[in-house]
Amino acid sequence: RLDAGLSCLYSRPMTNIFLVGPMGSGKSAVGRRVASDMKLDFYDSDDEIQSRTGVDIPYIFEREGEAGFRRRETAVLEELASLTNIVLATGGGAPGSADNRRLLAKHGTVVYLYTTVPEQLRRTRKSTHRPLLHVDDPGEVLEELMQQRNPLYREIADIVVETDGRRVPGVAREVRERVLALVDGD
Repeated sequence: RLDAGLSCLYSRPMTNIFLVGPMGSGKSAVGRRVASDMKLDFYDSDDEIQSRTGVDIPYIFEREGEAGFRRRETAVLEELASLTNIVLATGGGAPGSADNRRLLAKHGTVVYLYTTVPEQLRRTRKSTHRPLLHVDDPGEVLEELMQQRNPLYREIADIVVETDGRRVPGVAREVRERVLALVDGD
């Protein structure tokens, strides 16, 4: 079944899988697993930005602000979306831009990894590389971001996968199966 789905996936014009969702939803870990399982190339937009600039995301936020970071993010998304046969983990704020939403929707299958705010808080509580959470009440920030971004994620999502209380292999398996079913037309 997987091989049959893969041949179908490769014969279709939309061969990319774009993972969207809030920080802590597992986009990078799930994306790596899906890419490995499906023999696709994996990219993480935040990693690409850091690799190209030679500095980490918090430094870019500090120097250029969120607007500067978002400009860099859009440029990377434009380049990566033009590739084929990839799995791309986007940054949590990437769908905030209408241009980014159009780009992702046009060039691949968009999978929203839905995660509740309490689960995000649990998963990100020890993180030091998330500049938006360097505040007194990260839960409040996550709640605000969810209110703003959830409708945007859902607007472009072809598939929504809930991740709360789940491990990476199970989420990756569901993503893979649902993408293949969508591509097969089931």
